[in-house]
Amino acid sequence: MAGIKTVSLETIIKRASNIYEAIIVTSKKARKINEENKLEFTNLINTFHPANEDDFEDRDNTEQEKISIEFEKREKPHIQALDELVEKGIEYRYKEVAE
Repeated sequence: MAGIKTVSLETIIKRASNIYEAIIVTSKKARKINEENKLEFTNLINTFHPANEDDFEDRDNTEQEKISIEFEKREKPHIQALDELVEKGIEYRYKEVAE
């Protein structure tokens, strides 16, 4: 397991107006990445249909285990979002306020 990678605040601020904005943008991106990962995982797992519901719990399901392990090994969504912000920036805009 790799150690924690540090990122200077100056690097983050270059990509956003201020640190608070960078935190909000990065957290929203991390949530989006997490939702995409959940959807992908669910779709992959749903391709496996048990032959018999009673049999399912006792059966060794190595393919499902492989998929689960692959997803566990992926970089965490908050790290992916922070890397994206630092490397190429995350495009964002403010919502229009209706008056």
